[in-house]
Amino acid sequence: MTPLVWNVLLALLWVALTANVSAPNFLLGFLLGYGVLTLAERQLPALAGYSRRLPRIIRFVFFYLRELIKANARVAYDVATPSYFMRPGVIAVPLEARTDAEIATVANLISLTPGTLSLDVSNDRRVLYIHAMYIDDEAQLMEDIKYLEHRVLEVMR
Repeated sequence: MTPLVWNVLLALLWVALTANVSAPNFLLGFLLGYGVLTLAERQLPALAGYSRRLPRIIRFVFFYLRELIKANARVAYDVATPSYFMRPGVIAVPLEARTDAEIATVANLISLTPGTLSLDVSNDRRVLYIHAMYIDDEAQLMEDIKYLEHRVLEVMR
């Protein structure tokens, strides 16, 4: 089992032992379980890296939510105003992601963000083709996508 599953099981055990089924109590159990797993990490090699990975995941979730809100606001503003700010186009982004899971995660997160859509991956899996509604500055867009990829790889590796 993965460390996250162990953490959830420890949280559920805490909820059962305290006989208090509530979200705050589950969160407390999750935090206590995280502490126990962090302490046990040295003795159990299967837990290696879990204490560093969970904070990265939490930071990534907040980062992606912020990016999602910014992209939604930009598209909503463009739809709500009479002016036309779109400059659509397709760009090729070189990938650092190598495994299918990494590439799929990056491509799906790009497609979930309003204004961008992953189109295809090259045959050698080194380039991701993306359609973007706003290519005002291609270098900046490429930098933003590479930063998203970096954050995803930080969580997955």
